[in-house]
Amino acid sequence: MQHIASGKPERTRTIKLKTGRKHPRVLTAAQVQKILDSCEHLRDRLLFALLLDTGVRIGEALGLRHDDIAIAERHVTVVPRQNDNRARAKAGRSRSIPASAELMRLYSDCLHREYGALDSDYVFVNLFAEPHGRPWGYPAVYDLVRRLRKATGIAFEPHPYRHTYATWLLRRGAGMETVKECHSRTSRPVNQPAASSVRTFPPRRHRDGRAA
Repeated sequence: MQHIASGKPERTRTIKLKTGRKHPRVLTAAQVQKILDSCEHLRDRLLFALLLDTGVRIGEALGLRHDDIAIAERHVTVVPRQNDNRARAKAGRSRSIPASAELMRLYSDCLHREYGALDSDYVFVNLFAEPHGRPWGYPAVYDLVRRLRKATGIAFEPHPYRHTYATWLLRRGAGMETVKECHSRTSRPVNQPAASSVRTFPPRRHRDGRAA
């Protein structure tokens, strides 16, 4: 009671309550499908299908070379390197990630139907704007995201695809250690990709435009 008699305020210790961590946003299968189906070009569809199917970061995707994609073996290799488009892979070592046959089919179809005879090591480049063949950078991706957000009404960014990939792996029965390995610097391949409930490849069309 001495502090009351003296008129001086007593020092008190502030108690800080821990707030719960925000859960990372995870896209639903319906949202992912709507975004994929709203892509005008196979290249754009390939980008988001890749993010979902492998869980790579957007910088890792933009830095991919054709040599990093093994169609027959069905895996994608992330290789840290200097990129002309300033795309960056955070991990310090290479890692190999399994991919679905559907993603490999989409990549192959994109090469034949849109990439054509273009001579570039990069997977994602300017195909429909100048300068033709220039590696895609972050601004081009976020411009695409803005257009898709307007078309779909879904407020999304590229990064939640990584959380979605991990969550879908867990739901399919993959162990936590497996998911951690897929996100780690030196991950070992897992037996199955995450995106099994999404139609990665565009539906075949009838002559009148209806989906087959």
